Amino acid sequence: MIECSLGQQAMLICVDSYEGGVPRGRLYLPGQPGQRFDSLSQLLLRGEQLLELSGGAQSFTTPRIFALAKPLRPAPCDAGEPVHGNAATFEMRILFRQHASWQGELLWLEKNARQSFRSVLELITLMDSALRAEEN
Repeated sequence: MIECSLGQQAMLICVDSYEGGVPRGRLYLPGQPGQRFDSLSQLLLRGEQLLELSGGAQSFTTPRIFALAKPLRPAPCDAGEPVHGNAATFEMRILFRQHASWQGELLWLEKNARQSFRSVLELITLMDSALRAEEN
């Protein structure tokens, strides 16, 4: 579990690699154990689970599902791992969860650049542009 200065609504996304558009790294929410992710879908699904557990920005819709699925098995991080990504580190603040998506702000810590996003697709586009910029 990591203790950090992030607010309750913020997550830290540590991207360790970004190959072929596939991010791998760790996701941290204050007061919760860090979670590994090996794909974009794992990042988003684990993020959604952490939001539900934390009682942060409440969802305005009930998720539609085909069947009751088991929650993703946590892939905890080692306590000694650095709390920054090898490729990039982002602080994500989820302000709202409306229209079955997320709205908030993304801070790219290495560049001290901040952008708002209105949907998960816009969030993905922002992260992709930052990670591709780091490749060059």
